[in-house]
Amino acid sequence: MPAHARRPARYLRERTGDEAHVTNIELFFDLVYAFAVTQLSHKLAGDLSAVGTVQTIVLWFAVWLGWQYTCWVTNWFDPERLPVRVLILVIMLIGTIMSASLPLAFGERGLTFAICYVVIQVGRSLVAIAFLGSGHDLSQNFKRIATWLSISGVLWIAGGCVDGPGRLAFWLAAVACEYVSPMFGFALPVLGRSRSSDWQSAEGGHIAERCQAFVIIVLGESLLSTGSTLSSAERWTAPGIIAFLVCFLGTVALWWIYFDTGSRAGSERIARAERPGQMAAYFHYVHAVLVAGVIGIAAGDDLVIEHPDERIRAATALLLVVAPAIYVFGNAIYKRIIYGVFPLSHWIGLGLLLVLFPFAFETDVLMVDGLTTVILIVVAAWESVSRRRSEALR
Repeated sequence: MPAHARRPARYLRERTGDEAHVTNIELFFDLVYAFAVTQLSHKLAGDLSAVGTVQTIVLWFAVWLGWQYTCWVTNWFDPERLPVRVLILVIMLIGTIMSASLPLAFGERGLTFAICYVVIQVGRSLVAIAFLGSGHDLSQNFKRIATWLSISGVLWIAGGCVDGPGRLAFWLAAVACEYVSPMFGFALPVLGRSRSSDWQSAEGGHIAERCQAFVIIVLGESLLSTGSTLSSAERWTAPGIIAFLVCFLGTVALWWIYFDTGSRAGSERIARAERPGQMAAYFHYVHAVLVAGVIGIAAGDDLVIEHPDERIRAATALLLVVAPAIYVFGNAIYKRIIYGVFPLSHWIGLGLLLVLFPFAFETDVLMVDGLTTVILIVVAAWESVSRRRSEALR
């Protein structure tokens, strides 16, 4: 029970001092958003234009916000309690419809996507307020959140009602609204603003474990998508099989970079943080970047397996090089938060990817993907050896 509560509230997690662990219903919930990530990677692979890329980024930020806010709710409220579990299942239902609409969100299903998204964001906050009641300190916090999400909801719905650049403009404003408002404590007239102390009841270890679980599910979904692309090929050729192996090794390298030592250290860092709620917020922002890199890499893998010997185009080169760079950069920031330093291995990896880009136009898709995979393996191996040496010297 949060120490700052004026009176008991129903369905809150018990704060016994022991670390709260991710429940089965939360992992089940994550599958909906893994589906959304797959939808976005396919959308990006199908439209690598500048506009298509920006559209995918906007939709990804929306998907991540929906997951992130639900993650905070299940951090406070006990998913094992029936009403909370029902809330999660309802969000899953609406989230599945929302995810199914993603490929045509900037087309004929824009309003469907917007309505589903707004219902999830605003509805979840209103239910949390009802769970808390008016006598609990957290209720004011959720009232501010619900108000800001309602403001952004107007922008989402307005964007769904118009076509073309207008939709993108409305939705960019909506995403900015939802990302910036927490930085200012969801400040509002009359309702005031949330203080950092309002978030200190958050269970830091639970947030870290939720982020880690999401990353592993997304990486697994990327593997499934890669295997599905190989399976759907009319004829298996040597370049196609080699491309599949390269993509598989690349995904293993992605796992290694994040999970070898960083995941354990991240859990320990957030657990001993003086302000676990603030640290958890940092984790969420960083993982939005990190998983965006996975989406881009998965889109690139599809293209590589389908057309391994194709001469590379500018858009494809950008995807194959920039997406791994985003992932490495996101991991570097993550490790800067947990270790206090930006790993040299990640600096080197980013430098090698930068050097690779101008040479990408001299070869084919498979070669470029192979070289980026080698760079990811170098980063993973270097970081693993370096971190183990540091731990051995302690």
